[in-house]
Amino acid sequence: MSAFHPDLAVGRFIPRFSFGPRVVSVMSRVPQRTPPTPEDMLIDEITVPGAPGGPDVSLRVYRPRTLTGPAPALFWIHGGGFLQGDPVQDERSSIDFARTLGITVVGLRYRLGPEHPAPAAIEDAYAGLSWLAEHAAERGVDPERIAIGGASAGGGLAAGLALYAHDRGEIVPAFQLLVYPMLDDRSVLRDDLDTRNVRIWSPGSNRYGWSSYLGTAPGGPGISPYAAPARREDLSGLPPAWIGVGSLDLFLDEDLEYARRLREAGVPCESTVVKGAFHGFDVLFAEKPVSRRFWRAQAAALRGALFPAP
Repeated sequence: MSAFHPDLAVGRFIPRFSFGPRVVSVMSRVPQRTPPTPEDMLIDEITVPGAPGGPDVSLRVYRPRTLTGPAPALFWIHGGGFLQGDPVQDERSSIDFARTLGITVVGLRYRLGPEHPAPAAIEDAYAGLSWLAEHAAERGVDPERIAIGGASAGGGLAAGLALYAHDRGEIVPAFQLLVYPMLDDRSVLRDDLDTRNVRIWSPGSNRYGWSSYLGTAPGGPGISPYAAPARREDLSGLPPAWIGVGSLDLFLDEDLEYARRLREAGVPCESTVVKGAFHGFDVLFAEKPVSRRFWRAQAAALRGALFPAP
């Protein structure tokens, strides 16, 4: 019997490769196509102040035209292994969240490795989140109902942002939506993982991504939990979370362990495992029923957090 979900059976034919300098360089030169703005949406490109001493930060803001009054928001961080990416790559999902839930979605552009190692990305993320919280009223956002989220490296950054915000005590996100998040640099040291059916993000990619982001060899001492959230010893006091991952994802173990530790620390955390799904399956095969169910699970988690029952 195939290890792959029936909707994702073609995944076994995906070539196994690793991201490295050459692949990333080639992919970074491929232009990002920006789709037309749907008539029912407002999409703005804005620039906001960055961290002290750092550059300005670019945000892409999605809001339904019919949305009135203060409404919740999702501050979203794209994936790309800390090496590449742009909010436009998640355009479909961001629009669907905004339209379906009646919220504003703010997509972050952050500085990427290896040119900009940590803490550049988390500083950009906090600057963007701070701007959203400070300008919530003029943007029609309820500052008490701002969720943070992201996928893959973006999910790891969102988890790190939750820690960063908690420690600074200035902003309290309402929720963490972590989609197969990249949480633990120490995973590069493991040799006990069964990677025969791993696709899209390989152990080699993982080592290169972490090395580029950290600016040093992953797995060693002295790595900040803001960069690798799984290194945080005390997870208490963080926002409630949802973590979703496929059973064939390289991040399966670290994601489930983080979910377990959140619950152990008293943080409500729902975890969802999609059997037979690999990293990024919902992006590559967005129209498949298993991918749509995965997205609906995320939307349901956001709805429950941002629109709590009286």
